[in-house]
Amino acid sequence: MKEKTEKVRTEKTKPVRTIERYSSRSDRKTTQNASIIFSAFLFVAVAAIVFVAGTFLVGELNVGTLCLALGCAILACMSIHVAMQWERVVVLRFGKFNRTKGPGLYTTIPFIENAALKADQRLMLTGFSAEETLTSDLVPINVDAVLFWMVWDAEKACLEVENYYNSVSLVAQTALRDAIGRASVAEVATRRNQLDEELQDVIEERTSPWGISILSVGIRDIVIPQDLQNVMSVEAQAEREKNARMVLAEVERDISEMLVDASQVYKDDKIALRLRTMHLLYESVKGSGGTVVIPSGYGDGFSNASLEELFKKD
Repeated sequence: MKEKTEKVRTEKTKPVRTIERYSSRSDRKTTQNASIIFSAFLFVAVAAIVFVAGTFLVGELNVGTLCLALGCAILACMSIHVAMQWERVVVLRFGKFNRTKGPGLYTTIPFIENAALKADQRLMLTGFSAEETLTSDLVPINVDAVLFWMVWDAEKACLEVENYYNSVSLVAQTALRDAIGRASVAEVATRRNQLDEELQDVIEERTSPWGISILSVGIRDIVIPQDLQNVMSVEAQAEREKNARMVLAEVERDISEMLVDASQVYKDDKIALRLRTMHLLYESVKGSGGTVVIPSGYGDGFSNASLEELFKKD
């Protein structure tokens, strides 16, 4: 019993993922302050006008005039409405679709027509995630993504789906999990653009009958388990070390081939070998400014070479 209580407590205190906090609020589809203020003003204005007109016609104040004024005010509030610039109102007559109104003023017949839904046609944002989703190589990863969409047909959004806010979020999450399940970890990390396009096509196909258009889908973050990150880091280091050794081997092979060619030249020309020897000696002391002590045998070699050249000239 104690273990079960601790488990429930841990699940309740689990932090909410950050990506979902950016989602457009489904409980605030439109700003209602303007409609409420307009209805209140209309109620007061109609009640005052009817009450003053009735009192003037009757010639005295009575309860009947007051009741008539209140009844007319209520009917006016039920008949005259206002919609914001970004709203489209779906009007039903006897439970059947009749028309779509808005923005601005629109009227309905009391007790016969009613506004079934006010669809918000602004750009909407939905953050969704796939937690602990297995890839095709059985690696659990967490992926966060964002979805930008809008309602282009208020009639379909009202009649085809009960709650299009939550439906779009669940469809996007399901599509993300399916896409991750068909790809490996490397493909998810390196093919983000292709994954975005695939998700957009799948979500667009499923939400288009609801009158919803998907503008863009973007993978925001990919979280790989720490143990797997360490393994992938070691693997990458080993791959780079392998490539470095292969490059070094190729360089050594090229140098050896050049040395073989040079040895053939020096083999046929002794003077070129001596000149190369003196050049290496010069290069060794040029930068350091040191003194080179030449063994007597090495000096005799230079002398003999000079004498031989001199005898040849004679």
